[in-house]
Amino acid sequence: MERECLDLLLRGTQPVVICPARAIERMRLPTAWRTPIAEGNLLILSPFSVPHRRPTADLAEQRNHFVSALANTVVIAHASRGSKIDRLSAKIVALGKQVYTLDLPENASLIGRGVRGYDVPGLVDVLGYNVCIES
Repeated sequence: MERECLDLLLRGTQPVVICPARAIERMRLPTAWRTPIAEGNLLILSPFSVPHRRPTADLAEQRNHFVSALANTVVIAHASRGSKIDRLSAKIVALGKQVYTLDLPENASLIGRGVRGYDVPGLVDVLGYNVCIES
């Protein structure tokens, strides 16, 4: 789902930020990213240094904390009860940030934590722009 969403966003002209769970030095850029970078529509950002050349679960968790600290609004497509993303959502809500999810029974634990649930058209209306965040 994330790859399809990113491919869709990269076809547009809105700004997109990609934050891999690894260092970006010596990272091979996919061909599809080159044009958006050249046009100034894509930024690749990472809080990690050279020794972190491969993504790990720990780096992904650190990346998610980094991205959520920078964001004003966070969209979480899905998080299983008790998962790292589920726990992170509680921290983001406690910081007073706007957090949204899809209004599905599978996201009941997120909605119970104060994450606002919407159907897809409602979410697009609330946000007013294209959003895709890895879950």
